[in-house]
Amino acid sequence: MALMTKEAYIESLRKLNTKVYMFGELVENPVDHPIIKPSINSVAMTYELAHDPQYEDLMTATSNLTGEKINRFCHLHQSTEDLVKKVKMQRLLGQKTGACFQRCVGMDAFNAIYSTTFEIDKKHGTNYHENFVAYMKEVQEKDWTVDGAMTDPKGDRSLSPSKQEDPDLFVHVVEQRPDGIVVTGAKAHQTGSINSHEHLIMPTIAMGPEDKEYAVSFAVPTDAEGVFMIYGRQSCDTRKLEENVQMDLGNSEFGGQEALVVFDNVFVPNNRIFLNGETEFAGVLVERFAGYHRQSYGGCKVGVGDVLIGAAAVASEYNGVPKASHIKDKLIEMMHLNETLYCCGIACSAEGYPTEAGNYQIDMLLANVCKQNVTRYPYEITRLAEDIAGGLMVTMPSEKDFNSPLVGDICKKYFKGATGVPTMKRMKILRLVENLTLGTAAVGYRTESLHGAGSPQAQRVMIWRQGNLEHKKALAKAIAKIED
Repeated sequence: MALMTKEAYIESLRKLNTKVYMFGELVENPVDHPIIKPSINSVAMTYELAHDPQYEDLMTATSNLTGEKINRFCHLHQSTEDLVKKVKMQRLLGQKTGACFQRCVGMDAFNAIYSTTFEIDKKHGTNYHENFVAYMKEVQEKDWTVDGAMTDPKGDRSLSPSKQEDPDLFVHVVEQRPDGIVVTGAKAHQTGSINSHEHLIMPTIAMGPEDKEYAVSFAVPTDAEGVFMIYGRQSCDTRKLEENVQMDLGNSEFGGQEALVVFDNVFVPNNRIFLNGETEFAGVLVERFAGYHRQSYGGCKVGVGDVLIGAAAVASEYNGVPKASHIKDKLIEMMHLNETLYCCGIACSAEGYPTEAGNYQIDMLLANVCKQNVTRYPYEITRLAEDIAGGLMVTMPSEKDFNSPLVGDICKKYFKGATGVPTMKRMKILRLVENLTLGTAAVGYRTESLHGAGSPQAQRVMIWRQGNLEHKKALAKAIAKIED
């Protein structure tokens, strides 16, 4: 198969026995549930564009494992050009969906685990890399969407995994068998987990010898025995359950999705294990995945930013003030901030380098600078968009009021903006701004920009480690003629 179609992807989800709970009840049909469906449409776009000749260069790649044409989301980066194309692909998809398209975490996990397993095997004589290569061939051939799962609930942040009052607050091995392992625990805030065919699990922090049972990486099917999910609540999510409210949704076709993924004594066969007790490599894997994922934000968030900037510009036109100098200045600032994020994503890609395993790693310092900026600039872009849109964005009546035979004409009369612009057009663009800044897309833009791929302090720690301050001090001393 190698390149799945959009239709085949959606149908493949129907064949899974995925267990999802929402509002305290088991969801019988996740694929067609009105709250979940928009997030599935976002993932489906990654399949649809891969078949579009216009985007073939960005959306597809040649596998280094099989030589076959594959979706870039299943690719192991082979050059800095691949790293750059990844960012450009993510920006494109952000522009097409105005939401999170959910396959980035899997792609970033692939590349982090590929290089790390190679180095584990070199030191310990294990066969994790062989296991992972075989797994990747299957992923590429079947064009799976894979949830890269790193974040544990963590419990008391001052305690290591093995010191927690409840041992299940980090995913851990509860039984070692001749044919595999049994794991228990959970992964939180999992992007696109319900829309994935597989879950690829990684440790969430660096670990010491006492945390051996928590230093584990493996893959399991989404509908494996003992795996179930609890859907994450989003602002304005129940609007999707109402009838005839397309306008009120803002972005009615696409959306993001997060969930708590629970592993209740899940069996993992030996050939699906990629780390099992080698604690000194847990931190290596975490840092590599985090680096790749922080690079990703220089693409996906920029694409959604493009949509938000466009929506703000349209709102200014519909409000009748597109020529106001302060509006122009705000749009310039939004574009400046957005392109700065893109520059960081491209820079850390262009400065990439080959790992021992052969795939390419981004520049870790610049990737962390990229994500540090993402924790700030989308908030300012959002503030400026809300400023341009105006207060009506959060005080307007519902679509049903606008269509009501009783008050519809009143709404259309008093909420009209610029001459010649139908009132409903103005309402639609304001709802889109609301969706991108406050509503169900906010999980993939505003708040997720802060906490996704690690909170701001996580990037600052890495910037301190990677910043090479001693070299900078030596440069200053040399210029000042100071000898130690």
